[in-house]
Amino acid sequence: MTDSFSAVQVTDRVYWVGATDWAVRNFHGYATTRGTTYNAYLIVADKIILIDTVKAPFRDEMFARIASVVHPGRIDYIISNHSEMDHSGCLPETIAAVKPDAVFASAMGVKALADHFRLGPGLVAVKNGEQMNLGGVNLSFHETRMLHWPDSMFTWMPNDRLLFSQDAFGMHLASGERFDDELPADLLEREAAKYYANILMPFSPLVAALLGKLPSLGISPRIIAPDHGPIWRGNVAGIVERYAAWARRTPRRKAVIIYDTMWGSTHRMARLIGEGVVAGGAEVKILPLGANHRSDAATELLDAGALLVGSPTLNNDIFPTVADALCYLKGLKPKGLVGAAFGSYGWSGESVKILNGLLKEMQVGLVGDGVSVRYVPDDGALAECAALGRRVAETLPAGEGKA
Repeated sequence: MTDSFSAVQVTDRVYWVGATDWAVRNFHGYATTRGTTYNAYLIVADKIILIDTVKAPFRDEMFARIASVVHPGRIDYIISNHSEMDHSGCLPETIAAVKPDAVFASAMGVKALADHFRLGPGLVAVKNGEQMNLGGVNLSFHETRMLHWPDSMFTWMPNDRLLFSQDAFGMHLASGERFDDELPADLLEREAAKYYANILMPFSPLVAALLGKLPSLGISPRIIAPDHGPIWRGNVAGIVERYAAWARRTPRRKAVIIYDTMWGSTHRMARLIGEGVVAGGAEVKILPLGANHRSDAATELLDAGALLVGSPTLNNDIFPTVADALCYLKGLKPKGLVGAAFGSYGWSGESVKILNGLLKEMQVGLVGDGVSVRYVPDDGALAECAALGRRVAETLPAGEGKA
């Protein structure tokens, strides 16, 4: 018996045939608290074209949606915009089932698919900027290397002004709605920002360069169809503008404080540092790591100007949750931050020194040597914490946020 999943029509000849993953909660270290979708698309013309596939366990859902439009065996071509396994996981089974005339991918995509699945015959590498007419459908292919894998590419459908953007402009959001104009704007903003911060922030210079090239390539989309989350048709210009702003990394007068605590001392220090930030005229976001995920910290840093990190000393080192968060944030390469370290200790007191070293590795400009407190902060130590927060706030440039 075939599951009764149905395709969703996007244009006269394009259908969404992807899958919704309501259960996933972790995506290589990123907390996907609202699940995700694995988007695949079907172009129905003189020839039938499948754009990307889905994660392997969702193969039957994709096939059922395809079957609601055409028999899957009628698929003539497959285009793989991105070889990561959430978009290529069921590609070998799909190839075996439908026996397409060709599978198109970027040159790096062909290599990646060959390495992943030992695929060879039938893979066709397309050149950057190459144009094709497949069964009456004009398409062009544009490499977007390292956005966010070496193989990544866009497929542009000029007659429909539809951009198949693989992971760019996506978000991890499971919903029954397929289009941005069916969902709350604040939800879209939050999840798109979280996705950019945790997936694309390290590649912001490449994002800026790509966005600058789109007009010269003749790409002015009316619809953007990403590989995760809703399809953009209501506010296409808005999401492109947000990407441009995030890529510029213009910080607001905002400080993010992340910390963990053992017996409450580092917690008290964080609270007073936050008070100092506000007194200095800046916005503060305090994220105790016992209650916040590393990916939430990354999201808050997307538009922040300062990062302050606190940890007690544990076994002559920093607290495990703090080490975890800093390892993750370092890989995302947030630019242009100032910051400071703080923490408490019982007898050895290494945490602040270690945190200063880690912040320097992240190219965070340190404001002073930080604040280190033995056991429990007294009034003088808490006043020092508030003064640190104020000094950090005063180093932030004038701009958006509190003045």
